[in-house]
Parts: sequence; structure tokens; C-alpha cells
Amino acid sequence: MKGINLGEFEELVLLTVGALYEQAYGVSVMEEIKDKTNRNVNISAVHTALKRLEEKGFVESRMGGATNERGGRRKRYFLLTSEGKKALDQAQEVRMQFYNRIPNMSFGN
Repeated sequence: MKGINLGEFEELVLLTVGALYEQAYGVSVMEEIKDKTNRNVNISAVHTALKRLEEKGFVESRMGGATNERGGRRKRYFLLTSEGKKALDQAQEVRMQFYNRIPNMSFGN
């Protein structure tokens, strides 16, 4: 696992990019995270995380076409790379190793 470090928010953004597949761009990632987690997310934080993830090679981006609804501006779309998928797999494996070590006991639920 050495060399692959994902912060909690980076992991969430990376998972969202993978789930949205070809429809992942800044605003769609932000809205999906808000919708699925009831968490208030700042678009600047999403863009910063996406930039870091791209620098690490976990996502790659491409520019979409200009649209009238965006005043002619283009969207930057993101895709999960094989290295990004590997990072997610390793993060999940570490979490499950710890989770599986929790003793099977009743917490009065």
C-alpha cells in the first residue's frame, strides 16, 4: 500500500468519478456527493481534489464540447484510471481488514 495515500474526501471524489463514469465533471461530482451523503460540499474543494487525483494518475480528464447553456464554456470530464481503481481496491481492502477485526458482539441494537 506504500505510495497510495487517499484522504477521505479524495476517496469519496474518486469513488464518485468511477460511479458517474463518463458523466463525471466538477459540478456533477459535487451534486452526487451532496445527494448520496447529505454532506455540504464546496465546488472548489471538488476541483482541488480532482486536480490532486489527476496529478497522482488516478483520474484523467478531457474537455467536452462547448454548450449554449454554459455560455460557450466547455466542461472538463474525468475518468477513473486503472491506477485509480487499484488505489480504491487497496483502500477498501485496508478498511475491510480493520472492519473484520471488530469482535462479533451485541451493542444493544
